[in-house]
Amino acid sequence: MSTTDHRTATISGLRALANFLEANPAVPVPRGSIRVSYFPKRASDAEMRAEIDHLTGLLGTAIESPSLPYGHYSTGLDFGPVRYEAIAILADARARHEALISYDGCVTPDTDTNDDPAHAA
Repeated sequence: MSTTDHRTATISGLRALANFLEANPAVPVPRGSIRVSYFPKRASDAEMRAEIDHLTGLLGTAIESPSLPYGHYSTGLDFGPVRYEAIAILADARARHEALISYDGCVTPDTDTNDDPAHAA
């Protein structure tokens, strides 16, 4: 599917969902916010930042500083409870995440509490 076809299909799907929800008021909607998230293709940090910076111009928004310490270079625009956001996850943040998940499956919690005096009744 080409980029143009995917974009057209995404917009059509969002409209169809909105029309469906409007026509079926008994169908609940999420209580919280709804996020449509765009992530640029993995590239150098400078290239990904440049893409997000370009999007700030298109959206009329700024880079969101609270996410910067976590290695997320992001911006977004709210439409009521619906948010369009663009996020570049920078190399250091990806490396920290990959190191953390490298332990997945290596540690098994002890769930047998019968012998633990701290869990005695």
